[in-house]
Amino acid sequence: MARVAGIVLAAGSSRRLGQPKQLVTLCGKPALQYVLDAARQAPLEPLLVVLSPQIAVAGSGLDTTGFAVVTNERAHEGQSSSVKAGLAALPPDVDAVVFLLGDQPFLDPSVINRLVTCFERTHAPIVRPRYVDGPGHPVLIARALFPELRALHGDVGAKPVLAAHAEEIVECEIPELASPLDLDTPEDVERARRCCQGRALHR
Repeated sequence: MARVAGIVLAAGSSRRLGQPKQLVTLCGKPALQYVLDAARQAPLEPLLVVLSPQIAVAGSGLDTTGFAVVTNERAHEGQSSSVKAGLAALPPDVDAVVFLLGDQPFLDPSVINRLVTCFERTHAPIVRPRYVDGPGHPVLIARALFPELRALHGDVGAKPVLAAHAEEIVECEIPELASPLDLDTPEDVERARRCCQGRALHR
């Protein structure tokens, strides 16, 4: 079996929202907590969460059990710095990484499971989900591409690496789900609060 790590990227500055979106309260829990909980339900090992120094302090109430917390002192340089900080903290025998976004609180853990299964079956350098509304996150990237991830600069995630290897991407079909909601604007937060209230009613 492949050893697939999980890295939660949660060091963003939330400029558009005006407050740390990772810590926005949704039905009594910080948004980031939902992502951490989903990752813990998946076959990922080790688990890392990358935080900015400010979020590391403000989010001290987060339950990070099972995670190595990586503080990215260069978070102001953009998402690429968090990708590199996470990679630097990995053990040398990891075969691939699933990169999860800390502002997608309603990620279904089954999506991560399917990405890992697809990777073990195909050994593709990149595996991503294709939801009913198109491709999305999280994205699994194999060790062979780690050097390209380490070469990234600025406020970009893995998008340039995905573009460079577009023909090699294997898409895992998730036809029953839409892409997870991103928390980028106040309107997104309100939508998320309505969603979590609806989930609570149907438990």
